[in-house]
Amino acid sequence: MDSTTAEGADPDEPGSAGPLYVPVRLGSAGGRQLRFMRTRLGARTAVGFTSARRLAAALGARQPYIRLAEPCLRALAEPLGVVLVTLDPQLAAPPVAHRTPPHTPARATVRPCLRHAGELPLAVGV
Repeated sequence: MDSTTAEGADPDEPGSAGPLYVPVRLGSAGGRQLRFMRTRLGARTAVGFTSARRLAAALGARQPYIRLAEPCLRALAEPLGVVLVTLDPQLAAPPVAHRTPPHTPARATVRPCLRHAGELPLAVGV
């Protein structure tokens, strides 16, 4: 007998989190594209947040999003080779404080190491 209640649910079966707040980015044609992230081990993952507040806390208040159910998010991500979905991810590092250094040199001087000068090409204008 199929049950849709929490009491009859298999504890090992991942449950649906309901409609998620999924971060997107604006594409070149004005459309919206899923924004993928990476896990701590470097694997690509689709992300969804269970509330707009959690999305804003992780990605900022100006992050655009769409509402999608988890199965829809998986269906959109899988053809792009992304099979992982992470719910409510948090940043692994604290945000970087933007501040100006106390002393900025007027001109930086780059001196190549004479011992290795001919081994690597120099990048100009990078």
